[in-house]
Amino acid sequence: MDLDFVCVHAGRAASELTRRDVARALLAVPSGVALVALPDLRRALLAAGNPLSVPFWDSAKATLSAIESGGATVGDVQRWMESTGTEPLLLTRSFFVWPEEDERGPVGEEMFNRLVAYLEERVAAGEIDPDALARGDEQAREVYADFQERWLTGPLPDGRVPGAAVSDEQDEELFAAWDEEEAFALGELRRILAELPEPERPVRELRAAATRLREVLAGPGYPGNVLRACAGYEGEPLPADDEELWLTVTAGIAGPISDLPEEEDRLEVFTDLDGELSHEDSVLAALCAIHHADWLAVVAALARRGPGVLASPERIARLIAESEDIDVDMDEPEDLEAAETLFSSVTPLWACLGIVDRTEVLTPLGRWGLPKALERAWSSTDALGD
Repeated sequence: MDLDFVCVHAGRAASELTRRDVARALLAVPSGVALVALPDLRRALLAAGNPLSVPFWDSAKATLSAIESGGATVGDVQRWMESTGTEPLLLTRSFFVWPEEDERGPVGEEMFNRLVAYLEERVAAGEIDPDALARGDEQAREVYADFQERWLTGPLPDGRVPGAAVSDEQDEELFAAWDEEEAFALGELRRILAELPEPERPVRELRAAATRLREVLAGPGYPGNVLRACAGYEGEPLPADDEELWLTVTAGIAGPISDLPEEEDRLEVFTDLDGELSHEDSVLAALCAIHHADWLAVVAALARRGPGVLASPERIARLIAESEDIDVDMDEPEDLEAAETLFSSVTPLWACLGIVDRTEVLTPLGRWGLPKALERAWSSTDALGD
């Protein structure tokens, strides 16, 4: 750990090193090694005509000592890095969060480096005071945060808004990962179903379930409003075909298409940050939180066992934990409880559709329709693309 190491780590000559460059290099080695090297590094930078400042070296020694003794938190280290004056804030006041360094895409990496360069310009111009930041001056930190907020929300010469560009890239990566996971799950579902006999279509049960479903969808409140949101039925006429209606709503439970209407999500609910979610919002949140792998494990297990098998939330959690179709580690009681909690929002909706009966036992309609509905839910992306 010497000046040459810092220069190579930062990719800069000694005379051009910033406080951030030195801090990053110090954190790249064990804290004990960095503490031992600190005096020699300080002298070497002084000789190179780039002495930095007393507040920086004092803050470096204090932070490294805290790390070595085990008293420093991740937040403490992050705040020290930010006090160098050119390290972007991990969380801005508008709640923009930078991706982790190893998770940034090309756009994220570009924008992060652009912001670092911009902050370096502000430090050189005397508009950002890193020594005041190192001393914990809150007014200096406010100025520091203001510069970043304005840069992230202002357009670049090419028209891109940095914060929005990074968020868009993250969304694209998330959607791509989601689509890949969904495509894999769909392939596995089809493989499993191909090994099982095709169940007979329960005509009378389907007709009765569709009749009840139309009544539920026409009514106010839960569960009709949740089922309408799941299927994306808001305002338009329902399909005349019973099978189309039933499969679309059932598929929507595994992949909700829309949220509750705005009139049901009143403004005061969102402005009351300490308030609890409504029951309907909690149900939709739970449905969206269930992973593809969990749906695959449950529906595959129920399809293999057939009508008459218990499909309560507790049993579903065990089916996931014991599944041979997915690679999942659910050895801890809290893992089973989490799965049980999520599916406790599913089974009442299944009961409305006749998938399970009043005792939470799978019906012939459920055995016939659940796999078809899940395949439909996971095929919707491809259908929209076509």
